[in-house]
Amino acid sequence: MVSTGIVSYGTYIPKFRIKVEEIARIWGEVPENIKAGLGVQQKSVPDIDEDTATISVECAREAVERGKINPKKIGAIFVGSESHPYVVKPTATIVGSAIGCGNFFHAADFEFACKAGTAGIQTCMAMVKSGMIEYGLAIGADTSQSAPGDPLEYSASAGGSAFIIGKENLIAEFEDTLSFTSDTPDFWRREGQPYPSHGGRFTGLPAYFRHVVSAAKEIMERNGYRPSDFAYAVFHMPNGKFPVRASRMLGFSREQTEQGLVVRRVGNTYSGSSLLGFSAVLDVAKAGDKILLVSFGSGAGSDAFIVNVTDAIESFPREPKVWDKIESGVYVDYSRYLKLRRKIKMK
Repeated sequence: MVSTGIVSYGTYIPKFRIKVEEIARIWGEVPENIKAGLGVQQKSVPDIDEDTATISVECAREAVERGKINPKKIGAIFVGSESHPYVVKPTATIVGSAIGCGNFFHAADFEFACKAGTAGIQTCMAMVKSGMIEYGLAIGADTSQSAPGDPLEYSASAGGSAFIIGKENLIAEFEDTLSFTSDTPDFWRREGQPYPSHGGRFTGLPAYFRHVVSAAKEIMERNGYRPSDFAYAVFHMPNGKFPVRASRMLGFSREQTEQGLVVRRVGNTYSGSSLLGFSAVLDVAKAGDKILLVSFGSGAGSDAFIVNVTDAIESFPREPKVWDKIESGVYVDYSRYLKLRRKIKMK
């Protein structure tokens, strides 16, 4: 059987940050209540000239450089996002041109809310495994939208992760993957609407938890694994509390939650949320570690993966780490945030 896995990966997080306290100050909320309710401290804010395309290019460049990959050997590029900069024009072609892929590569943009990036990984896996391409590049990136005053404003942020998928020189190997999908209207944004709508608490039990837990249970059961078999588990992070609750529902211990699920503090809401958390795990993972990765996309669906870290991870260049990028942010106030996110509309 042909094995597929990760040859290299790269990440990008915009440098600007806004704290929960600053957003709460404007809307008359109590910061401590927000932090306790969402488990969120701050979020990233893209600069005025940053969008999903620029974020995708930056993390793709890092992945290519780290893996010392010839870009012309990348036969497919998939960019998953809920905030592509163009309604009609692909982001993937911009990435291909920027990193020097030439012209003979397949390109497509994926949309499935916050699991669009993992859908790209699955597609790359299939194309590599079939022999259609040597390498595939899958990216999850976003500059998520949130209406002023909406609870999403505390968590909808920006960032991206890129993964080069191949079958040789793997730093992590995919053991299995599956998807759990249903038509669940928990979160949506119609054409022309500036901000998404959501079902409030409805986004939890019938949406997030049903899909994440079902996908995780099925992939563990069909491969004969238990929570104790995993060194790390990474779930989609729309806030800091959902992944912890999902881990408890699946039977992960409190010790695993505190030690292994460190990624619950990394991602906020965007298509690379679980992927940025996964990248943070790869930053510190050791050879032989087994990782459970489960994404979630509103609408709704989850992609689950079992990933085995190989010996090659020990010599792979992993600097700067995700946490280095998180901790190097520059804080802005709410007025600057409004300007950067173009929330001020001029007639």
